[in-house]
Amino acid sequence: MKINIRGNKIEITDSIKNYAEGKLGKLDKYFDHPDEITASVLVKENGVYQKVEVTIPIKKTMLRAEESNKDVCAAIDLVLEKLERQIRKNKTKMQHKNSKGNYDLFIDFEVSEEEQEPYKIVKRKEIDTKPMDEEEAILQMNLLGHDFFVFKNIETDDISVVYKRKDDNYGIINMK
Repeated sequence: MKINIRGNKIEITDSIKNYAEGKLGKLDKYFDHPDEITASVLVKENGVYQKVEVTIPIKKTMLRAEESNKDVCAAIDLVLEKLERQIRKNKTKMQHKNSKGNYDLFIDFEVSEEEQEPYKIVKRKEIDTKPMDEEEAILQMNLLGHDFFVFKNIETDDISVVYKRKDDNYGIINMK
């Protein structure tokens, strides 16, 4: 796997680069053609914490994980664990899609019964969408104590989703 490493407010030393390449290289065993895959690694400094974001595009899907830690090597280790967990969790789904030629994964490990449980929907809700602006939607979301809120955007006439980001700002998704 090819690995592109870049830093944001932090210098990427040879030791960080070698450590990341060594650790992320362990993911090669999950892919049939790892030499055709490029992983993007972004290391950011945020105060005393270093945040590592890894994105690996694979044909029709994307593996992505991010972690923060005071030590950049520990953050890389945690990201690697998350990526492996994603692959294991979605093993059967990926194998099914792989038989259709959509994924470039080679999975050679066993999945426990716990990991094979299908997704379970425990609640369904119907909502009446009242047209509102983005500020009112954020207010409604905060009043409900949720991380997201679906509403009909009065400005665009689209169904929109406002969500709270990890950096305590807000994002909007518009559905056309």
